[in-house]
Amino acid sequence: MFNFFILKMNNVKSTFSIKDLENLTGIKAHTIRIWEKRYNLLQPERTDTNIRYYSLGNLQKLLNISYLNNNGFKISKIASLDPTEITKLVKEVAQNDTTNNHAIDTFKLSMLNFDQKLFYDTYNSLLKEKNFTDIFYEDFIPLLSEIGLLWQTDTITPAHEHFLTSLIRQKILINTELLQSKNPVDTNQVFVLYLPDNEVHELGLMLINYEIIARGHQAIFLGQSVPLDSLGDLLNYYDDITFVSYFTVKPEKDQIADYLKQFEEKMLANKSMKLWILGRMLDEIDLNSLPKQIVPFSTIKDLVKKL
Repeated sequence: MFNFFILKMNNVKSTFSIKDLENLTGIKAHTIRIWEKRYNLLQPERTDTNIRYYSLGNLQKLLNISYLNNNGFKISKIASLDPTEITKLVKEVAQNDTTNNHAIDTFKLSMLNFDQKLFYDTYNSLLKEKNFTDIFYEDFIPLLSEIGLLWQTDTITPAHEHFLTSLIRQKILINTELLQSKNPVDTNQVFVLYLPDNEVHELGLMLINYEIIARGHQAIFLGQSVPLDSLGDLLNYYDDITFVSYFTVKPEKDQIADYLKQFEEKMLANKSMKLWILGRMLDEIDLNSLPKQIVPFSTIKDLVKKL
């Protein structure tokens, strides 16, 4: 299954506060302290001002402990095992685990240590059990949701997020290219995928592009930060276009309604044209007030069902 939690230790972020541990493992700081005191499960060090801090090895051990505990093992039982036995037990449990916690934790550790090999090993292990699409929905999407929260709480830096997303982007590109090399294309259905000005979060849009190609439709992927006026060029080439866009942080909440109004006026005069939109910024508008040609979706899976 996995070479579980085998890390190449280096000088990248290697110490963590108890709040970091709470954010990364989901275990409350109060519980961590009880486990330390009652079972001696972790051995934190202290700064000159007597503040606890934890090593990457402590984090690795706590993730293993949490994983076993969530799979029905009592803390008292886990505490009686030495570190080697804990790692071995994790591997055994992971082989029969139908959840994705083990893979997600390993991906997080690869990110924290900027360890590409651990990322690739984990991904390749998953490929033995499921296809790329399942990995994205079942592992990458929950992982990216967690990463967003870790970034917001300053548990990780933007460098960690960029490291991980670049590796996921690489996997999407590789699998998309494989599809393009063998799938016939139906040119009667054209999808144009783009992100609005100053929007750069493209992983979701890239997966939609993959799903469109997998179904044999023509996909034109324009990518990040495309000015609205530039989209008008497509109208000279195609009579029936479904535009697809993802609003993660842009347009800003006080600009979305105006943006969609401009899009309708400039791009949707032909009734065969449509705009499909999704992303968390849609929470800022009244979806019921949208014209029929602009269709909102809550999730990527909901959009894919319409293909």
